[in-house]
Amino acid sequence: MTTPLRRRTAASILLAAAAAAGIALTGCAGAEPAPGSTSAPTETAADTLTGELTIFAAASLGGAFDELSAAFTAEHPDVVIKPITYDGSSTLATQLLEGAEADVFASADEKNMDKVDGLAADPQAFATNVLEIAVAPGNPTDVTGLADLADPARLVVVCAPEVPCGNASHTLLDADGVALTPVSEEQNVTAVLAKVKSGEADAGLVYRTDVTAGGDEVEGVEIDGAERATNVYPLTVLKASKNPDAAKAFVEFVLSDKGQSVLADFGFGAP
Repeated sequence: MTTPLRRRTAASILLAAAAAAGIALTGCAGAEPAPGSTSAPTETAADTLTGELTIFAAASLGGAFDELSAAFTAEHPDVVIKPITYDGSSTLATQLLEGAEADVFASADEKNMDKVDGLAADPQAFATNVLEIAVAPGNPTDVTGLADLADPARLVVVCAPEVPCGNASHTLLDADGVALTPVSEEQNVTAVLAKVKSGEADAGLVYRTDVTAGGDEVEGVEIDGAERATNVYPLTVLKASKNPDAAKAFVEFVLSDKGQSVLADFGFGAP
Protein backbone atom coordinates (compact mmCIF):
# COMPACT_ATOMS: atom_id res chain seq x y z
CA MET A 1 0.00 0.00 0.00
CA THR A 2 1.37 3.43 -1.01
CA THR A 3 1.63 5.94 1.75
CA PRO A 4 0.55 9.61 1.34
CA LEU A 5 4.18 10.70 1.71
CA ARG A 6 5.29 8.48 -1.18
CA ARG A 7 2.42 9.80 -3.36
CA ARG A 8 3.50 13.42 -2.71
CA THR A 9 7.11 12.57 -3.52
CA ALA A 10 6.18 10.98 -6.84
CA ALA A 11 4.03 13.98 -7.76
CA SER A 12 6.88 16.35 -6.98
CA ILE A 13 9.22 14.40 -9.24
CA LEU A 14 6.75 14.55 -12.15
CA LEU A 15 6.24 18.32 -11.75
CA ALA A 16 9.98 18.94 -11.70
CA ALA A 17 10.47 16.85 -14.85
CA ALA A 18 7.68 18.74 -16.65
CA ALA A 19 9.19 22.10 -15.67
CA ALA A 20 12.61 21.05 -16.92
CA ALA A 21 11.12 19.91 -20.23
CA GLY A 22 9.33 23.25 -20.59
CA ILE A 23 12.53 25.19 -20.07
CA ALA A 24 14.32 23.09 -22.69
CA LEU A 25 11.52 23.60 -25.22
CA THR A 26 11.52 27.35 -24.58
CA GLY A 27 15.28 27.50 -25.17
CA CYS A 28 14.94 25.68 -28.48
CA ALA A 29 12.13 27.97 -29.58
CA GLY A 30 14.22 31.03 -28.76
CA ALA A 31 17.00 29.84 -31.10
CA GLU A 32 14.68 29.88 -34.12
CA PRO A 33 14.26 33.12 -36.11
CA ALA A 34 11.04 35.00 -35.56
CA PRO A 35 8.44 34.75 -38.31
CA GLY A 36 9.30 37.08 -41.21
CA SER A 37 12.81 37.82 -39.95
CA THR A 38 15.87 37.56 -42.20
CA SER A 39 19.48 36.76 -41.53
CA ALA A 40 21.96 39.61 -41.08
CA PRO A 41 23.24 41.08 -44.41
CA THR A 42 26.71 40.07 -45.48
CA GLU A 43 29.44 42.72 -45.47
CA THR A 44 30.40 44.38 -48.73
CA ALA A 45 33.60 42.96 -50.17
CA ALA A 46 36.61 45.19 -49.52
CA ASP A 47 38.13 47.11 -52.40
CA THR A 48 40.76 44.85 -53.95
CA LEU A 49 42.60 47.58 -55.89
CA THR A 50 46.00 48.41 -54.45
CA GLY A 51 49.45 49.52 -55.51
CA GLU A 52 50.80 52.45 -57.48
CA LEU A 53 49.59 53.94 -60.75
CA THR A 54 51.70 55.93 -63.22
CA ILE A 55 49.83 58.13 -65.70
CA PHE A 56 51.14 59.99 -68.75
CA ALA A 57 48.69 62.66 -69.94
CA ALA A 58 48.60 65.51 -72.45
CA ALA A 59 49.41 68.91 -70.98
CA SER A 60 45.93 70.21 -71.74
CA LEU A 61 44.49 67.62 -69.35
CA GLY A 62 46.31 69.03 -66.33
CA GLY A 63 43.50 70.41 -64.18
CA ALA A 64 40.94 67.80 -65.23
CA PHE A 65 43.17 64.80 -64.56
CA ASP A 66 44.30 66.19 -61.22
CA GLU A 67 40.67 66.27 -60.16
CA LEU A 68 39.89 62.89 -61.71
CA SER A 69 42.81 61.25 -59.91
CA ALA A 70 41.70 62.73 -56.59
CA ALA A 71 38.15 61.46 -57.11
CA PHE A 72 39.43 58.02 -58.13
CA THR A 73 41.65 57.61 -55.07
CA ALA A 74 38.77 58.71 -52.85
CA GLU A 75 36.94 55.61 -54.09
CA HIS A 76 40.05 53.41 -54.07
CA PRO A 77 42.15 54.64 -51.14
CA ASP A 78 44.68 51.82 -51.42
CA VAL A 79 45.74 52.94 -54.90
CA VAL A 80 48.51 55.55 -54.94
CA ILE A 81 48.59 57.66 -58.11
CA LYS A 82 52.06 59.06 -58.60
CA PRO A 83 52.36 62.73 -59.67
CA ILE A 84 50.98 62.68 -63.20
CA THR A 85 53.44 63.36 -66.01
CA TYR A 86 52.00 66.11 -68.21
CA ASP A 87 53.59 67.14 -71.51
CA GLY A 88 52.95 67.34 -75.21
CA SER A 89 51.43 64.11 -76.51
CA SER A 90 54.25 63.64 -79.03
CA THR A 91 56.84 64.00 -76.27
CA LEU A 92 55.04 61.45 -74.09
CA ALA A 93 54.64 59.02 -76.99
CA THR A 94 58.36 59.26 -77.72
CA GLN A 95 59.22 58.61 -74.07
CA LEU A 96 57.00 55.52 -74.02
CA LEU A 97 58.56 54.18 -77.20
CA GLU A 98 61.98 54.70 -75.65
CA GLY A 99 61.05 52.55 -72.68
CA ALA A 100 59.46 54.90 -70.13
CA GLU A 101 57.22 52.96 -67.75
CA ALA A 102 53.58 53.94 -67.30
CA ASP A 103 50.22 52.30 -66.69
CA VAL A 104 47.90 54.73 -68.51
CA PHE A 105 48.48 57.06 -71.46
CA ALA A 106 46.03 59.84 -72.37
CA SER A 107 46.79 61.63 -75.62
CA ALA A 108 45.37 64.88 -76.99
CA ASP A 109 44.96 63.30 -80.42
CA GLU A 110 44.64 59.94 -82.11
CA LYS A 111 47.77 60.45 -84.22
CA ASN A 112 50.11 60.23 -81.24
CA MET A 113 48.14 57.36 -79.76
CA ASP A 114 48.69 55.53 -83.05
CA LYS A 115 52.44 55.97 -82.58
CA VAL A 116 52.32 53.70 -79.52
CA ASP A 117 49.88 51.24 -81.06
CA GLY A 118 52.07 48.27 -80.18
CA LEU A 119 52.14 49.36 -76.52
CA ALA A 120 48.46 50.25 -76.15
CA ALA A 121 45.97 47.67 -74.95
CA ASP A 122 42.66 49.16 -76.11
CA PRO A 123 42.56 52.95 -76.77
CA GLN A 124 39.18 54.59 -76.22
CA ALA A 125 38.05 58.14 -76.99
CA PHE A 126 37.06 60.01 -73.84
CA ALA A 127 36.90 63.73 -74.73
CA THR A 128 37.09 66.34 -77.49
CA ASN A 129 38.54 69.84 -77.65
CA VAL A 130 38.77 72.80 -80.04
CA LEU A 131 41.12 75.75 -80.34
CA GLU A 132 40.67 79.34 -79.25
CA ILE A 133 42.91 82.38 -79.45
CA ALA A 134 44.22 83.30 -76.01
CA VAL A 135 44.86 87.01 -75.47
CA ALA A 136 45.51 89.26 -72.48
CA PRO A 137 42.48 90.38 -70.43
CA GLY A 138 40.58 93.08 -72.30
CA ASN A 139 42.08 91.96 -75.63
CA PRO A 140 44.37 95.03 -75.88
CA THR A 141 45.55 94.28 -79.43
CA ASP A 142 41.97 93.77 -80.65
CA VAL A 143 42.28 90.26 -82.05
CA THR A 144 39.01 89.16 -83.64
CA GLY A 145 40.02 86.07 -85.60
CA LEU A 146 42.77 84.05 -87.21
CA ALA A 147 43.45 86.62 -89.94
CA ASP A 148 44.53 89.16 -87.32
CA LEU A 149 47.33 86.85 -86.23
CA ALA A 150 49.13 87.41 -89.56
CA ASP A 151 49.84 91.05 -88.62
CA PRO A 152 53.63 91.16 -88.03
CA ALA A 153 53.06 93.78 -85.32
CA ARG A 154 51.43 91.12 -83.15
CA LEU A 155 53.56 88.64 -81.25
CA VAL A 156 51.95 85.23 -81.72
CA VAL A 157 52.93 81.90 -80.15
CA VAL A 158 51.73 78.47 -81.26
CA CYS A 159 52.49 74.82 -80.57
CA ALA A 160 55.04 72.99 -82.69
CA PRO A 161 53.56 71.14 -85.71
CA GLU A 162 54.17 67.67 -84.21
CA VAL A 163 52.18 68.54 -81.09
CA PRO A 164 48.39 68.04 -81.32
CA CYS A 165 47.56 71.70 -80.69
CA GLY A 166 50.15 72.67 -83.33
CA ASN A 167 48.71 70.26 -85.86
CA ALA A 168 45.22 71.60 -85.22
CA SER A 169 46.48 75.18 -85.49
CA HIS A 170 48.02 74.55 -88.91
CA THR A 171 44.83 72.83 -90.07
CA LEU A 172 42.77 75.94 -89.31
CA LEU A 173 45.38 78.44 -90.54
CA ASP A 174 45.87 76.58 -93.82
CA ALA A 175 42.12 76.23 -94.35
CA ASP A 176 41.70 80.01 -93.99
CA GLY A 177 44.82 80.82 -96.01
CA VAL A 178 46.48 82.61 -93.10
CA ALA A 179 50.29 82.80 -93.32
CA LEU A 180 51.58 83.02 -89.79
CA THR A 181 55.12 83.70 -88.60
CA PRO A 182 55.09 82.87 -84.89
CA VAL A 183 57.71 84.23 -82.51
CA SER A 184 58.04 80.73 -81.07
CA GLU A 185 56.69 77.20 -81.40
CA GLU A 186 56.25 75.40 -78.09
CA GLN A 187 56.12 71.73 -77.20
CA ASN A 188 52.82 71.99 -75.31
CA VAL A 189 49.89 74.31 -74.76
CA THR A 190 50.97 75.07 -71.20
CA ALA A 191 54.06 76.84 -72.54
CA VAL A 192 52.00 78.77 -75.10
CA LEU A 193 49.54 79.94 -72.46
CA ALA A 194 52.37 80.91 -70.11
CA LYS A 195 53.81 83.31 -72.70
CA VAL A 196 50.45 84.99 -73.19
CA LYS A 197 49.98 85.28 -69.41
CA SER A 198 53.42 86.81 -68.93
CA GLY A 199 52.99 89.33 -71.75
CA GLU A 200 55.72 87.77 -73.91
CA ALA A 201 53.08 87.18 -76.58
CA ASP A 202 50.02 89.12 -77.68
CA ALA A 203 48.16 85.99 -78.67
CA GLY A 204 48.50 82.24 -78.67
CA LEU A 205 46.60 79.34 -80.17
CA VAL A 206 45.53 77.00 -77.38
CA TYR A 207 42.58 74.81 -76.52
CA ARG A 208 39.33 76.20 -75.23
CA THR A 209 39.94 74.31 -72.00
CA ASP A 210 43.25 76.12 -71.50
CA VAL A 211 41.52 79.48 -71.76
CA THR A 212 39.00 78.30 -69.17
CA ALA A 213 41.82 77.10 -66.90
CA GLY A 214 43.60 80.45 -67.32
CA GLY A 215 40.86 82.20 -65.37
CA ASP A 216 41.21 85.98 -65.14
CA GLU A 217 44.74 85.94 -66.52
CA VAL A 218 43.66 85.42 -70.13
CA GLU A 219 40.70 85.96 -72.40
CA GLY A 220 39.53 83.73 -75.23
CA VAL A 221 38.57 84.70 -78.77
CA GLU A 222 36.47 82.05 -80.48
CA ILE A 223 37.57 80.89 -83.92
CA ASP A 224 34.98 80.60 -86.69
CA GLY A 225 34.92 76.99 -87.85
CA ALA A 226 37.09 75.76 -84.98
CA GLU A 227 35.27 72.44 -85.16
CA ARG A 228 37.11 71.72 -88.43
CA ALA A 229 40.11 70.82 -86.30
CA THR A 230 38.41 69.10 -83.38
CA ASN A 231 40.86 67.01 -81.40
CA VAL A 232 39.65 63.62 -80.17
CA TYR A 233 41.36 62.51 -76.96
CA PRO A 234 41.99 58.76 -76.51
CA LEU A 235 43.36 56.97 -73.46
CA THR A 236 44.56 53.44 -72.92
CA VAL A 237 45.94 50.94 -70.46
CA LEU A 238 49.48 50.15 -71.56
CA LYS A 239 50.28 46.50 -72.17
CA ALA A 240 53.36 46.68 -69.96
CA SER A 241 51.40 48.11 -67.03
CA LYS A 242 52.59 46.78 -63.67
CA ASN A 243 49.13 47.40 -62.20
CA PRO A 244 46.66 46.55 -65.00
CA ASP A 245 43.63 46.12 -62.73
CA ALA A 246 43.97 49.61 -61.24
CA ALA A 247 44.83 51.05 -64.66
CA LYS A 248 41.69 49.53 -66.18
CA ALA A 249 39.61 50.84 -63.29
CA PHE A 250 40.99 54.35 -63.81
CA VAL A 251 40.18 54.28 -67.52
CA GLU A 252 36.65 53.08 -66.73
CA PHE A 253 36.32 55.88 -64.17
CA VAL A 254 37.27 58.51 -66.75
CA LEU A 255 34.67 57.07 -69.14
CA SER A 256 31.97 56.91 -66.44
CA ASP A 257 29.26 59.53 -65.96
CA LYS A 258 31.18 60.93 -62.98
CA GLY A 259 34.40 61.19 -64.97
CA GLN A 260 32.67 62.77 -67.95
CA SER A 261 31.05 65.33 -65.65
CA VAL A 262 34.47 66.40 -64.36
CA LEU A 263 35.77 66.76 -67.92
CA ALA A 264 32.73 68.80 -68.93
CA ASP A 265 33.34 71.16 -66.01
CA PHE A 266 36.78 71.86 -67.49
CA GLY A 267 35.31 72.62 -70.91
CA PHE A 268 35.92 69.35 -72.70
CA GLY A 269 33.36 68.03 -75.14
CA ALA A 270 31.93 64.52 -75.19
CA PRO A 271 33.85 61.91 -77.22
